[in-house]
Amino acid sequence: MSTDKSLSNTSLFDRFLNLISNINMLFTSVALVVLTVIFGWLVFGRYVLNATPTWVEQVSLLLIVYIGFLGASVGIHKKTHLGVSVFREISPKPVQRIFEFLSHIIMTGFGLIMTVYGYKLTLFRWPAEIPLINVTEGLRAIPIMLSGICIVLFSIGHLIHFFNGTNQQGTHPE
Repeated sequence: MSTDKSLSNTSLFDRFLNLISNINMLFTSVALVVLTVIFGWLVFGRYVLNATPTWVEQVSLLLIVYIGFLGASVGIHKKTHLGVSVFREISPKPVQRIFEFLSHIIMTGFGLIMTVYGYKLTLFRWPAEIPLINVTEGLRAIPIMLSGICIVLFSIGHLIHFFNGTNQQGTHPE
């Protein structure tokens, strides 16, 4: 019953943000499994077949960039990202609110910078190729831009909840 209530209190924008977060988590999870499998192939090829697959290193570097950046954006959404909260926690409640607001504003700005410069880097690196796998080098910069977009959206969602005085589930904190 509480699930129905939380769903009805969840805005369309919150559901959209949750969908983006879940897609990012699914993508990074699949990328992590693929990374594990190709490293298994690397070990098998090197020690059993005595023929090291050379493409594994480049594919793994590409996957790590996607895992790292898209996974970090999920951390912003779920508020599990790395942060120094000791000053906020020991401060009086009004100062805590100011710190919370500032952190969301700073993260929004950081996401905008990542989006703009990730886009520029993608365009700059697009003509070059990643050796051994023959795909564009711009693929390594796309997750920076995507993560930036997600961080902006997630931070805006946090700011909406901040001004509404609600938490992510749409209910008022106690």
